[in-house]
Amino acid sequence: MIDEFKNKNYWAVVLGGSSGLGLASAKRLAEMGLNICVVHRDRKSVLPGIEAAFSEIKAHDVSFLSFNVDATRKEKRNDVVAKLKESLGAEGKVKMLVHSIAKGNLKPMISDEIPTLGNDDFHLTIDAMAISLYDWVQQLFQEKMFAEDTRVLSFTSEGNQKAWENYAAVSAAKAALEAITRNIALEYAPYGIRANCIQAGMTDTTSFRMIPNSETLKKHNLLRNPSDRLTTPEDVANVVGLLCQKEAYWINGAIIPVDGGEHIR
Repeated sequence: MIDEFKNKNYWAVVLGGSSGLGLASAKRLAEMGLNICVVHRDRKSVLPGIEAAFSEIKAHDVSFLSFNVDATRKEKRNDVVAKLKESLGAEGKVKMLVHSIAKGNLKPMISDEIPTLGNDDFHLTIDAMAISLYDWVQQLFQEKMFAEDTRVLSFTSEGNQKAWENYAAVSAAKAALEAITRNIALEYAPYGIRANCIQAGMTDTTSFRMIPNSETLKKHNLLRNPSDRLTTPEDVANVVGLLCQKEAYWINGAIIPVDGGEHIR
């Protein structure tokens, strides 16, 4: 699987690729020889650490682009797509699109002490974490930038069905993300595009630590997992790599648990 796509001018576009599942996926796909385009949104104070991580991607001798912009804004998306298209040249194609955007509101529905969840919080979260996937797929498709056999991947969580405190907006977004992924799998299949959603096990990422009571959730899931450990970003990235291979072309419209069996308990 190493260098499978080397020198084929294939690209992976990773939305939210500066940390967590997105960054690990970008590293794994670079190992396989895919050129990498990362779109992320981060503060200046953390950029040195991010650049150090990006240097690991570049070390695989692949072309690399990064854009520190809001991937959910249409004008920013237009700019990224235009610059990426220029880098692709006449022969380059996008082989994989990975959606790992974590931008949402974690608020309670009821509280006398802190702001509660509002209608606008649902809209912002669902737009960023779900609808933006379709926006990117639609634009890359219309620009004829996809390869003949393209893979689209999104990341969901067990919160898609379970109720966690303060997670309502993200939970709704994950359910919407899965529905959008399934419909992309259906309607874009005749054009060689396969779309699947990975349900990652509980992973100790920056996004996870922003969830209120995340330490309690972590302890609970350590007890549930048959391997007595949490899922790592690298566990998930390995499956991203598997789904990019030609042998996985008939996997389409699936929600795939990648959790070491955590979901069976």
